[in-house]
Amino acid sequence: MNDATFLGLKPRALEIFNALVTAYLDSGQPVGSRILAQRFRLDLSPASIRSNMSDLEQAGLLFSPHISAGRIPTETGLRMFVDGLMEYSSDLGDEDRLSIDGECATRGISVDELLEKTSRTLSGLSRCASLVVSPASNAELQHFEFVPLGRDRALAVLVRLDGKVENRLIDLPPGVPQSALVRASNYMNARLSGRDLAAATGLIQSEIAAQRAELDEMSRRLVEAGVGLWSDGKAGDDTVLVMRGQANLLDDIQAGEELETIQQLFDELEARENALRLLSATGEGEGVKIFIGAENKLFVNTGCSLVIAPYHNAEKQVIGAIGVLGPRHMNYARIIPMVDYTSRAIAAVLS
Repeated sequence: MNDATFLGLKPRALEIFNALVTAYLDSGQPVGSRILAQRFRLDLSPASIRSNMSDLEQAGLLFSPHISAGRIPTETGLRMFVDGLMEYSSDLGDEDRLSIDGECATRGISVDELLEKTSRTLSGLSRCASLVVSPASNAELQHFEFVPLGRDRALAVLVRLDGKVENRLIDLPPGVPQSALVRASNYMNARLSGRDLAAATGLIQSEIAAQRAELDEMSRRLVEAGVGLWSDGKAGDDTVLVMRGQANLLDDIQAGEELETIQQLFDELEARENALRLLSATGEGEGVKIFIGAENKLFVNTGCSLVIAPYHNAEKQVIGAIGVLGPRHMNYARIIPMVDYTSRAIAAVLS
């Protein structure tokens, strides 16, 4: 709590401040002097506690939301408390660690499935909402395949070297034989392997235009259709942010006006530009980031905080972020190491 030195606070006032914030995080309700005296057995009278609470209020660390009510921490006060938590490394509980490790140890799944599973686990463990920011992959391509679905439809499957799998439904011309699907898939695999999407599609399109592609008419039409699905070079652009466990957060909100604000927050988070801004802010520096209220304009007047950490690939590049969105009174002491451990576990798998 180094910031307290600059506020001229005495050790007794800091003791009361820590006790009050701890009680607030447990209940989410204003905390009065009698509660502090009873719960923490402070060797002070309620009147002395109130006097110190008044000093803390004047210092901008506490405020009273209602007349004659107890106090709750301001965003400045909560930030000071949380920064104090960040000054030491808190170990994650064995049960939480095993739950996260269990999801990250699953083999034979795509990156998207990994993020989905860990996001759901994080939401369940934290009893808050979880979110994953996953920008479009620009990794080199590894494999392409047409998977037939009935007589007139197929699934075009694109696999990247980073494990990301992207699927698109495609309508087939009448009477397409299985052999044509195989020939088209083989042709595309020979040209896309080791290239990024833009280079692969450019090569295939130029070969077809110059009639250098050794394909029969049916296979050529299939290749053109497959390339057309990703011709803008921005596959996966529509999946940037995924949230899970929103109901956990809504359960904590009772007032109708607050509920509407939270719903608006969900909508704004799903906007691509906001998700990318959040990823950019998260990727500045290493480790866990905590956004409390107005510290990020997305959370102004929402009563929410976000604990989020980036995850990296084998080259130590930030490629996404995972976090927990919860009420201001979330259990930071447990959730901060939980988010940190989850981001590191994902990075270990991707590496």
